Amino acid sequence: MQKEYRTIKEVVGPLMLVENVENVKYNELVEIEQSNGEIRRGKVLEINRDRALVQLFEASQGLKISSAKARFLGKSIELKVSPDMLGRVFDGMGNPKDGGPDIIPEKSMDINGSPINPAARDYPDEFIQTGVSAIDGLNTLVRGQKLPVFSVSGLPHANLAAQIARQAKVLGGDSKFAVVFAAIGITYEEADFFVSDFRRTGAIDRTVLFMNLANDPAIERISTPRMALSAAEYLAFDLGMHVLVIMTDITNYAEAMREVSAARKEVPGRRGYPGYLYTDLASIYERAGKIRGKEGSITQIPILTMPEDDKTHPIPDLTGYITEGQIILSRELYKKGFNPPIDVLPSLSRLKDKGIGKGKTREDHADTMNQLFAAYARGKEAKELSAILGDAALSDTDKKYAKFAEEFERRYISQGFDCNRSIEETLTIGWELLSILPKSELKRIKDEYIEKYLPVRER
Repeated sequence: MQKEYRTIKEVVGPLMLVENVENVKYNELVEIEQSNGEIRRGKVLEINRDRALVQLFEASQGLKISSAKARFLGKSIELKVSPDMLGRVFDGMGNPKDGGPDIIPEKSMDINGSPINPAARDYPDEFIQTGVSAIDGLNTLVRGQKLPVFSVSGLPHANLAAQIARQAKVLGGDSKFAVVFAAIGITYEEADFFVSDFRRTGAIDRTVLFMNLANDPAIERISTPRMALSAAEYLAFDLGMHVLVIMTDITNYAEAMREVSAARKEVPGRRGYPGYLYTDLASIYERAGKIRGKEGSITQIPILTMPEDDKTHPIPDLTGYITEGQIILSRELYKKGFNPPIDVLPSLSRLKDKGIGKGKTREDHADTMNQLFAAYARGKEAKELSAILGDAALSDTDKKYAKFAEEFERRYISQGFDCNRSIEETLTIGWELLSILPKSELKRIKDEYIEKYLPVRER
């Protein structure tokens, strides 16, 4: 039986101080029982000799410390897991919120996970098809990778997240594929959009959803991604599934960390965020990967909105250091009506060359990808020159590049949120666009691929 303490001395915001405690550990769960029987929960944030600083999961309003008693439960936050989680909706603390029954667990997992031994990691090298050309064709996602989406306020990153969750799959074989979707600090309308979209399309049958709303406590915001990753680790490494984890919005998670750090009176780092933001984000992102000898894998797509559209803000800046690239959404493309508004030139997937080519996508993928990048960059330069000096300043070749850039944005990037393209369709559209240019300009593609794939009319 747990020992009860009636030595609660102070409550400040979400923090509570308990004195004269014994054998209490960091991260340990705490129950606070009031005289009327109401129970609130929290966890140990800090221990100093016989004093424990506890962070409350719920609000502290109405908590009478004179009559309340604290119980330390001797364990950290755990998630009860089972194959029945698929198709269910949970809150940020792992409680069902879809009106269904409680999960009958096969096991309980510490939500902080355990680090993957670097020597046991397998190198990511298998293509994941998202159905989005700007990702599959140019910034390819590989199984076991962590590839964040950098967005800005007002852009439809929620629609892109839902589209990827619906469409993503591993090609070849009968691989078991699942999606774990963590919504962090979102509005009720956004939560309703995700749940109804997954139910409408049937994607919910292979999805586990964790929903943390903007009015939920900050501590729940901090636990939500860890709940999701614990569910993913169970599905991947216990059940042998390929799991795609989509988390939106990591910025809300970091804001909750800053709120708790300020309440603890810690010395702030850049822009007021705690100095350990880098290591904390790494503890989330590094839970992606493949393990040698195990069939399953975890691939991550964290989505974050860049405050003030600033790529150098601490959250996207540190995320870029830890992850393997980034997909960047463009306000300019969105204003033109192009969706999804993915800006392919500053976007990058550092592992894309590992997941493409013969036997994975198609033999011509790498060459056409390089040629499309080069042609689009030159086409944008030609359009900028035309805007300053007029069309007369452009050579005939430059005019073709400018036309290519316009068609590339309209046909390749802008496919809408309901269009699911196979990698063959994406590559075919790429070749059709390259046929706008003179054959002599296709210097990055082998002649044998030009003969095989370039539309006949241009040869």
